[in-house]
Amino acid sequence: MLAGVEVLRTLNDLNVETEAPLEVVVWTNEEGSRFPPCMMGSGVFAEKFTLADTLAKVDADGVSVGDALNAIGYAGTRSVSGHKVGAYFEAHIEQGPILEDEDKTIGVVLGALGQKWFDLKLRGVEAHAGPTPMHLRKDALVGAAAVVAAVNAAALAHQPHACGTVGCLQAYPGSRNVIPGEVRMTLDFRHLEPARLDSMIAQVRQVIEDTCAKHGLSFDMQPTADFPPLYFDKGCVEAVRDAANGLGLSNMDIVSGAGHDAIFVAELGPAGMIFVPCEGGISHNEIENAAPDDLAAGCAVLLRAMVAASAAIASGQLAA
Repeated sequence: MLAGVEVLRTLNDLNVETEAPLEVVVWTNEEGSRFPPCMMGSGVFAEKFTLADTLAKVDADGVSVGDALNAIGYAGTRSVSGHKVGAYFEAHIEQGPILEDEDKTIGVVLGALGQKWFDLKLRGVEAHAGPTPMHLRKDALVGAAAVVAAVNAAALAHQPHACGTVGCLQAYPGSRNVIPGEVRMTLDFRHLEPARLDSMIAQVRQVIEDTCAKHGLSFDMQPTADFPPLYFDKGCVEAVRDAANGLGLSNMDIVSGAGHDAIFVAELGPAGMIFVPCEGGISHNEIENAAPDDLAAGCAVLLRAMVAASAAIASGQLAA
């Protein structure tokens, strides 16, 4: 958001009038950490989710999105969808280590990995940890351990661009002397190729079925998110690359492994993204950091790309 504001301030300070109007947008709940799914605001904007269903989503404490927005005075009154998009650019830290490892300042984002998320429950039988012999147990956590290993193995077997993660895992009842009777866990699969993404999931599901049969468990696997792989508009990608080259900034093509609002907005009009390095590739961590010079470089590329896109829209060379 600050990069977009800086672009507008710079253009205003220099009395530059663009050929098409520029706007800055701040999306609600890109990460989906408290209220799933992620990219919530842009999803409603792009009509991927309905406003009513989204406002009704609740967090772990039962608080709805609508109530949370009202509580902080951010509910708003304007229509969420139907706003025309001539072109869209999003500047972001990479959230990974590639740019830093390659010693590049700018990542020219070609597209984003497809993502499929699942909630998985494994059910066994709670029993006393002492009197119950190992061969007669129905330990849900033993089954979960096999699933974690399977997710990792599937991602390694489907390189390049494959990622597999178990980000949450809770064992119940959570007592040191009770064999876990239920495990709840999340599965996150990502790939640039749809067929390879589905292949990863099929491989893990087979392990789940085999593991449950072996250990006397049952399971329930529910999809919670499905974002297909995306390639950004070639004109927007070239605008970012030309801007970086024009500023003499080292750059490279890169694919986003994370979800971004640009993915949904790209369904409404041409879109592109700009990445800058983050220290150690660390993100979603309180030690996340990016060098001021890299952030400034990203802002400069954003400004040039937006001005170029404005001219292209006005001339009809870039159109939704």
